[in-house]
Amino acid sequence: MVEEQNLYEVALTKLPGVGAQLARMLVSYSGSPKAVFNLPAGKLIRIPGIGNGLVKNITSGAKSALLQAEQLLKQAEEQDVQLLFYTSPKYPDRLKQLVDAPILLYFRGNGNLNQRRIISMVGTRQISNYGQSITERIVEDLKPYNVLVVSGLAYGVDIVAHRAALQAGLPTIGVMASGPDTIYPAVHRKYAERMLTQGGLLTENPFGTKPDAPRFPARNRIIAGMSDCTIVVEAALKSGTLITANIAHSYDKEVMAVPGNLTSTVSEGTNYLIKSNKAAVYTCVQDLVELLNWDLEDSAAARKKAAFQYNPEEFSEDEWKVLQVLQQSREEHMDNLSWKAQLPVSLLASVLLGLEFKGVVKAMPGKKFVLIG
Repeated sequence: MVEEQNLYEVALTKLPGVGAQLARMLVSYSGSPKAVFNLPAGKLIRIPGIGNGLVKNITSGAKSALLQAEQLLKQAEEQDVQLLFYTSPKYPDRLKQLVDAPILLYFRGNGNLNQRRIISMVGTRQISNYGQSITERIVEDLKPYNVLVVSGLAYGVDIVAHRAALQAGLPTIGVMASGPDTIYPAVHRKYAERMLTQGGLLTENPFGTKPDAPRFPARNRIIAGMSDCTIVVEAALKSGTLITANIAHSYDKEVMAVPGNLTSTVSEGTNYLIKSNKAAVYTCVQDLVELLNWDLEDSAAARKKAAFQYNPEEFSEDEWKVLQVLQQSREEHMDNLSWKAQLPVSLLASVLLGLEFKGVVKAMPGKKFVLIG
């Protein structure tokens, strides 16, 4: 059943004249990729954006599209490539929300494209010693946050970021401008192969696609679109890196830039992004943490975790009321605690004493009480 579903998903992308947006429209109106192929011409023509020419393309091109899809699925299986249609749960959710997202992705590897935290790192191919050092430091500082690092497998900042992620034990995804069977540049093959077991390789291009120049800007939108924030380490004033930053900015994604030497051409781009308010300044990992509210997320997660470490059956009804309040705020003045727990102060005092004996609450100066653990 899954294979049949994949067959029609891929075949939909092979219909002449049917691009990503139109394919989504067809699936939306018909209910599934398979249903698109079964719709009669009379119903197809009623779908917005479908004219007589496209109806003819769909009806007359269906058989050829299915044959092409069958061959492609066979090739993908042979080369251990996953074909991710935009409705697949493995497809990057952050990317899926964008109007120009690819309808089909080719993925090799074991990485989670929907990891909780994803950062892309981009920059010049002519990386300086300063840029290399900063890139490596950024990745090293990301270790405690279990981040997926995304870049483009290119020379310079890209490969330094991938290599640093591999060394740090972080998953890393290389987004390619070529087909899934072509590693470019070839000199990075050894890193690409390591990434297959610690992240992976991702592309929208079919097998046999060469990394032609126009494909790189298209590749860049995937890098920007599938991450929470794009960090620009070094970039010339006119460069593909700034295109990536501008794409991320247009997606309402966060962009950060590392400030650089005013006399360095590879810092002109990053300094410009900061000056024009298109990027926040990156000076340390805390800048990123605060920009994306990771500190607040982690604090909330800690409180939620604490909420599950106590068993209500081990406490009286009044004790549990007090614990529920303290699990939210961690610390409360006795008067506030009385109001929030809806317990009179006279009763609350004995309840708190019992909780102190049980080792879950500690009395602090100023009639304050804090949850332990």
